[in-house]
Amino acid sequence: MERTLSSDLIFENNAQQSQAALPLRLLANLMLWQRRISSRHQLARLDARLLADAGISEAQRYEELSKPFWR
Repeated sequence: MERTLSSDLIFENNAQQSQAALPLRLLANLMLWQRRISSRHQLARLDARLLADAGISEAQRYEELSKPFWR
């Protein structure tokens, strides 16, 4: 009986921690998506000379810019 009781308490504690972590994970994802959007806007503004300096081809830039913000 004691073993079952303690495992139930652990499960409840893990469930509470998981629910508490949900807003933090959501915030982390939103921040990541914002960084991706911002960096892709910056990449779109680079001219050919700056792309060459960074070692990025036009095809690589197009590939990156065509991705949705969540990827």
